[in-house]
Amino acid sequence: METITFSPAQVHVFNLVSHIKSAVGLEHLRQQLAAFYAKQVDDEMDALWESGQFDDKRLKELRGSHFRTPYTK
Repeated sequence: METITFSPAQVHVFNLVSHIKSAVGLEHLRQQLAAFYAKQVDDEMDALWESGQFDDKRLKELRGSHFRTPYTK
């Protein structure tokens, strides 16, 4: 059987979420995590825009694109 090793960050999160006792608390955590990751994406996009790697031209090229994996039945 394989042993799972958790990172210090994972252990810290496990300890924090062990104190959540209600659905309301869980929903607040979900909202906070979503806001955290949305800010990371915004910051990365801002950096790409400022560096010139992403611009209006590239945005227009990507408009309407679909990148999901096509699944066939």
